[in-house]
Amino acid sequence: MSAYIIRRVWQMIPTMLGVVLLVFILFNTVGGDPAYVLAGKISSQEQIDNIRRQIGVDQPYYVQLGIFVKQIVTADFGASWSTNERVSNILATRLGPSLTVLVPLLVISTLIAIALALAVAYVRGSLTDRMVMIVCTVGLSISILVYIIVFQYFFAYKLGWFPVQGWGDSVSENLFHYALLPILIALVVSIAPNLRLYRTFVLDEINQDYVRTARAKGVSENRIMWIHVLRNASIPIITHLMSELPGLLLGAFLIERFFSIPGIGREVILAVERSDFPVIKAITVYVAFATIVSNLLADLTYKAVDPRVQLK
Repeated sequence: MSAYIIRRVWQMIPTMLGVVLLVFILFNTVGGDPAYVLAGKISSQEQIDNIRRQIGVDQPYYVQLGIFVKQIVTADFGASWSTNERVSNILATRLGPSLTVLVPLLVISTLIAIALALAVAYVRGSLTDRMVMIVCTVGLSISILVYIIVFQYFFAYKLGWFPVQGWGDSVSENLFHYALLPILIALVVSIAPNLRLYRTFVLDEINQDYVRTARAKGVSENRIMWIHVLRNASIPIITHLMSELPGLLLGAFLIERFFSIPGIGREVILAVERSDFPVIKAITVYVAFATIVSNLLADLTYKAVDPRVQLK
């Protein structure tokens, strides 16, 4: 396994170099000249040239690329063009609120979706199964904006069970007070697609020969479902979960914006609105790196769940 991990880490280098080059090309060709955005509509050419000199975009492309690579290696992307706050400080202070909402959400939604998928698989093909799928389809058809507005109106404004907006300094206060309603909304939104997906994984395993063999040997249905079927269905479930891990760094854009949560998601929206390239580039690179790492973790988790998986 050590040799496999070393090979995978070695393969990350050219992948990250490709990502860095792609990000650099996109921001320097498609993004336009940020000096015009920062200078404002009423500005002279001298002011624009001065801004270009300050942010370093007047340098040749190979010099700018070298600066960008150095920023990635040193994890120092400079200061925000809009607020002059260090990008590293922005990421460090905004990541906590995003994780406060998304980590409990990921754990709770996964456990509930797996339990419901197994329960629905017990009654597959029945009226209950069809009704659950209809409810999931209806839930998928409703925009998250509707959930946010309705839940804020009834549970926060009318009933007063939760605060409409806000965020504090205490982790416990944020988790059990301000984050409860955002987690509840995101949970309602995520259950339907996760349940449908996990139900498909479970049903694919139920139709396998080893399940019929276990039933023929007299193994109980509970043991078949919770031990044999769930263990084999966990491979695609792990794949789905690991693909969602990089999203924890991005936060939930709409949730954070509507509930005034000072997380990464809201910061990304503000950075795009302000054309704050240092912040956008830093988040893009970190999410790309997190995606590569999560793929490696997924492969290692496969081996832990199913010893038959060979890491080559």
